[in-house]
Amino acid sequence: MSPQNPFDEIEQFFKRMGREFEESGLGSLRDISVDVSETDDEFTVVADLPGYEKDDIEISASGRELTIRAEQTAETEESGDRYVRRERRQSNVRRSLTLPQEVVEEEASATYKNGVLTVTLPKETSEEDDESTSIDVV
Repeated sequence: MSPQNPFDEIEQFFKRMGREFEESGLGSLRDISVDVSETDDEFTVVADLPGYEKDDIEISASGRELTIRAEQTAETEESGDRYVRRERRQSNVRRSLTLPQEVVEEEASATYKNGVLTVTLPKETSEEDDESTSIDVV
């Protein structure tokens, strides 16, 4: 009889818990890290979105509210014609921020480079309508 490793059971438990966590869908809900800076004329929001394509990102602004969403589906495959291993992963992130002051949604702009999204939002100087405006990522 071979000696039993006492850590095998613990390792199997953690693997099982990890699989159950991913299968529950909670593993795909990740937060977006952001930095918000302000000048006299505008707010700048810098968000880390590594691994996403520009087309995966959706940004909207309304009044003082900015919402950033990103969704991606990735497939990896190992081996040849017979699958030895094949995985699919979906990752969705969403972050809403309330800014200290209303912004001019129509003049907002966004750029995405090397996994970093930068959104520039000019400050509102007068009262306007409350409709949400989509911001194109360039």
